[in-house]
Amino acid sequence: MTVLISFKDLRDRGIHFSKMHINRLVKENKFPAPVKIGKGTNAWLESEIEQYLADCIARRGTQPATT
Repeated sequence: MTVLISFKDLRDRGIHFSKMHINRLVKENKFPAPVKIGKGTNAWLESEIEQYLADCIARRGTQPATT
């Protein structure tokens, strides 16, 4: 089953990026691309967002700490 989530749902999952920043990340292939579901309306595949978050968690142990 395909589940789509809205921009608000992204924020509810802890992704507090602006729409402009998300667009920038999508262009850099660093964030899942949205699905156009209507004029001016985007949604994201829940499975891709879950994978994005899992990848972020996996990388945290491999990056040097910043202070």
